[in-house]
Amino acid sequence: MSQKEIKSVLERYRTVAVVGLSRNPAKASYRVAQYLQSVGYHIIPVNPFADEILGEKCYKSLLEVPETIDIVDIFRPSEDVPAIVEEAITIKNRVGSPKVIWMQLGIVNEEAAKRAREAGFTVVMDRCMMIEHRRLSMDGVLDS
Repeated sequence: MSQKEIKSVLERYRTVAVVGLSRNPAKASYRVAQYLQSVGYHIIPVNPFADEILGEKCYKSLLEVPETIDIVDIFRPSEDVPAIVEEAITIKNRVGSPKVIWMQLGIVNEEAAKRAREAGFTVVMDRCMMIEHRRLSMDGVLDS
């Protein structure tokens, strides 16, 4: 994705379901979600083994989330991504969102990305939301 496209995603969408959000503050998913909260994003934790993370109610799967999701931010192994994308497609077909599938740094699944694009999602792969937000903010490009 181009810098302009990433900028658009980060400015336009503010509710992020973080799939695989850990309770452990030392984990990248926790640090990224905490950062996103600190700059004004609404975080929805998705972790089947937690009730609450970062002060937010935690859901066992995307399908259990009762509110509108803009971005599905994935912190799961690449081989888990297709099932997560299918859940996102199910929700999108029902309520019109989420709009973005974001696979974090090191997470790549071309097949799932293709399926998501075909379903109308914007797809970001192998990039960190926190790093991209910080970079664009420091460059004075981001308006969030």
